[in-house]
Amino acid sequence: MHSSADVRDAFLIAREREILQMEALEAVKAIMDLYGNEIKRFVYTYMQNPADTDDVTQEVFITVYEKLPEFQGRSMLRSWIYAIAANKCKDHLRKWNLRNRRLKEKMFGHFPILRNNPDTPEEAAIKQHAASQLLERVLSLPVKYREVIVLYYFHDLSVKEIGEMLHEKEGTVRTRLDRAREKLRALLSEERSERDG
Repeated sequence: MHSSADVRDAFLIAREREILQMEALEAVKAIMDLYGNEIKRFVYTYMQNPADTDDVTQEVFITVYEKLPEFQGRSMLRSWIYAIAANKCKDHLRKWNLRNRRLKEKMFGHFPILRNNPDTPEEAAIKQHAASQLLERVLSLPVKYREVIVLYYFHDLSVKEIGEMLHEKEGTVRTRLDRAREKLRALLSEERSERDG
C-alpha cells in the first residue's frame, strides 16, 4: 500500500518530467502553477512581509526561467527551485539588512498545515492562538534553524532534500533540526514558567 506522500512524490516526478520537455516560457508557467504558492509561502518565512515576499518570489521565477536550460536533473526540480528561493532570500536579507528585523505580522493562515477546520469557534480560537505563538517562536529563531524547521515541518521536505537545497550534509541538517527543536522547547518552556509562575 502506498502512502499519500509516495503518491504525491510519484505525481511530482511525473509532472516534472513533463515540464522539462516544454519550451522555457511554457515550462516556467507550469512550474509556477505547480510550486508557485508553495515557494511564495517559503519566501515569506524569510521576508516576513508581503511586499518583499512578492519581489523575491518574482526574482526566483525569473531566475528559474533564465537557468532552466542549465538544470541537470541531479535533484528534483522542486529541490532546485527551493535552493534558488533560499539563495534569493538570503541575498535580499543581506542587501537590505533585514536579518535582525522582528516579526510584526502573524503568519497564521499562510501554511496549509495550520488551516484545519475545527468543530467549534472556541477550538478555532485556541488553535489559532497556539499556532500563532508557535510560528512566532519559529520565526524568532536564527535563519539557519528557522529554514530547516520550516522546510521540514511546513513544506514536508526530507532531510536529504533540505541538504541538497542548502548544499549541506544530511548530518548537518539533522543537527540543525535537533538544535532548532531544543531552542523551541526552551522558549516554550520558559513562557510556560513565566505564565504559571
